[in-house]
Amino acid sequence: MELNSSVTEFILFGLTQDVLKQRIVFVIFLFLYLATLLANLLIVMTIRYSQMLGGPMYFFLFCLSFTDACYSTTTAPRLIIDAVSKKKVISYNECMTQIFAGHFFGCMETFVLILMSFDRYVAICKPLRYTTIMSQGVCGALLNLSWVGSCIHSLVQVFLVLKLPFCGPNVIDHYFCDIQPVLKLACMDTYVINLLIVFNSGAICMVSFMILIISYILILHSLSNKSAEGRKKALSTCTSHIIVVILFFVPCIFIYTRPPITFPVDKMVALFYTIGTPLLNPLIYTLRNADVKNAVRKLWCNQL
Repeated sequence: MELNSSVTEFILFGLTQDVLKQRIVFVIFLFLYLATLLANLLIVMTIRYSQMLGGPMYFFLFCLSFTDACYSTTTAPRLIIDAVSKKKVISYNECMTQIFAGHFFGCMETFVLILMSFDRYVAICKPLRYTTIMSQGVCGALLNLSWVGSCIHSLVQVFLVLKLPFCGPNVIDHYFCDIQPVLKLACMDTYVINLLIVFNSGAICMVSFMILIISYILILHSLSNKSAEGRKKALSTCTSHIIVVILFFVPCIFIYTRPPITFPVDKMVALFYTIGTPLLNPLIYTLRNADVKNAVRKLWCNQL
């Protein structure tokens, strides 16, 4: 995979170089990662085996939780292991793989959030046609398109990085391999490539965010025709979706829609969408969704 490069490995700087702080990082993020896996897999298994949670909304929630578990796994284990390792080395091929996986699952999460907002729009604004529009075949086709779109996006990102020559410094000032920190190490002018990356990742973030905001505005506007009970239930569902959208997209837009400049705060911002959001998503959807809470209690209490 090493094209135009004399560098065979990179060194990840991590969050800190202080030994005591590294131990704290290890403990905190090990706990957060395990909690993320447990929470998301709990939702995945609950939706998979519960007869109470059928329909497109829970199908997409299943996909979101699975994606969150995978997305967190692309970055958290490396961060945790490097926190207690003396040599924080990642090979060139592993770095490219991490870039692909991070952008694949990040893009997949973006598309799933759009599908969830579309599902809520149809359910609230076109209830009589809901079962026809959001049929099992349509949902499956939309999900497959999301997988294909995510794969294309990630392949483009990796292809742009593979064309870069790396012949000097190999220390990545980050806790995982991402586009912007890796671009800084290339021994060539990366202005044009950065524009292509911003057009790719930045456009996906901005356009998706605008689509989501517009869809929820239309949903909230349509609630004036609903009963008080219907408005309350719809608001509860949409509020949880909007919280997730803001927590995920605001940090992503900050990172991927700007010129080729890196800031010290970038690593902290990246923690929001690589570690924080995958953990918060299942908590938000579980705590704010009575059906999910009841299904979890019924399924797992019976098992125990």
